[in-house]
Amino acid sequence: MSNSKENSSSDHLPADGSGSLPPGGAGDIDPAIEFAPDTSHPAGAATVLRTTAAIRERAAALLARARRGESQWFRVAGSDVLEDAARTVAEVTRERYPWDTIPYHSRWRHFEAGGVDRLKQLDELLGKGVDARQRASAHIDLVLVSVLLDAGAGPGWHYTEPATGERYTRSEGLAVASFHAFTSGLFSSNPDHPLQVDAAGLRGLVTDRLGDAFQVSDVNPLVGLAGRAVLLRRLGEAMSEQPETFGDEGRPAGMFDALVAPFGAAAPPTAEITAHQILSLLLETLSRIWPSANAIDSIALDGSDTTGGIGSSDPALALGDCWRHSAVRGPGLTNGWMPFHKLSQWLTYSLLEPFERAGVKVRHLDALTALPEYRNGGLLIDSGVIVPKDPAFLSRTWKAGDEFIVEWRALTVALLDELAPRVRKILDRTDEELPLACVLEGGTWAAGRVLAQRLRDGSPPLLIESDGTVF
Repeated sequence: MSNSKENSSSDHLPADGSGSLPPGGAGDIDPAIEFAPDTSHPAGAATVLRTTAAIRERAAALLARARRGESQWFRVAGSDVLEDAARTVAEVTRERYPWDTIPYHSRWRHFEAGGVDRLKQLDELLGKGVDARQRASAHIDLVLVSVLLDAGAGPGWHYTEPATGERYTRSEGLAVASFHAFTSGLFSSNPDHPLQVDAAGLRGLVTDRLGDAFQVSDVNPLVGLAGRAVLLRRLGEAMSEQPETFGDEGRPAGMFDALVAPFGAAAPPTAEITAHQILSLLLETLSRIWPSANAIDSIALDGSDTTGGIGSSDPALALGDCWRHSAVRGPGLTNGWMPFHKLSQWLTYSLLEPFERAGVKVRHLDALTALPEYRNGGLLIDSGVIVPKDPAFLSRTWKAGDEFIVEWRALTVALLDELAPRVRKILDRTDEELPLACVLEGGTWAAGRVLAQRLRDGSPPLLIESDGTVF
């Protein structure tokens, strides 16, 4: 394929579900023909940057550039080193899941920490009188706030579960803490219905109350606590402003009806949606909650504005986890932007199970990308696939918008797309048997943690300043 064709492909939304198809309309039309966003205008540019096709295309271009020796930050090792990394991932996968079924990489795995079936606990609290949709609503409410609270906890924090006395750290600790905060009614404004998340409950969330729920103290500090509380309050505001999606109460669970019952809650479910439709709805409705001022508008045309500088006043143009990189090329106002949408994709992976448990088939899982964060990206550094050109880069502290971090994350996305088929080949699995969501779970995230534990007592290979909303 020629470069001109590659560059023009991001003008269109692909037909695999990674575009803004209407709910229930997956496969009915080819959006590449039906809908071509005008990237010379901010809204069209934002639409393109909210597709995983744009993420993959730009990440692959940065990887090709690094392999040509043109990156100032990294060099990329040869295929033999990538093959070694695939063997490491396959070994970890066999150790973690010696049986046939490997589940999705999702927040629900963290709710299982310590071998406790907390999903069963939640269902018991909900009682037998709720139907599948009501049960899915509670699951969606829980997982959305839990994922938004899932940025890195830092090395000094832990959570001790009152009922079991077990001590959890990092992602598992955040999951267990958020589970108990949810079941205690912390995120609900209705004392008669504590097992829900609603806009009023989030808008009134006080940072100290969130800290108490997470057992934060001077001797048990949680990185980015204030940023996490702000994020949840912004979520409350965003949901209250969009009753057409989140209902009059402003509940995350409103997404279920928005996606599977497009003609109203009383209509029968469409029963089939795509993974990217979940992601698109999240990005269209929640991009405004992210604290970073990254937004598309006319001042960005020449790429001269700085990350986090001047944000747009229009929440529809907020980009969230999308950052500047001087070597990224794209049409119109998308030029220079490298999107990731890591937490939104992590949330999408985590919503697959609530939808499927409610009887909805979710297709095109591999439209989602690998998650570019500490564990997946750390795996590639620690296994020698991604090599910083200056070892000193590993000892300085970076910000999320620094080009070094943006490129590392982009390389992670592109390289894990190359790693996944190698892992499948070693494990003798097909794409259908082991989609990317299962490779990550098996998988790359766990292998990244294993190597970090072996090399640095669990700490990631890079130091990134965190506000609790990206890392």
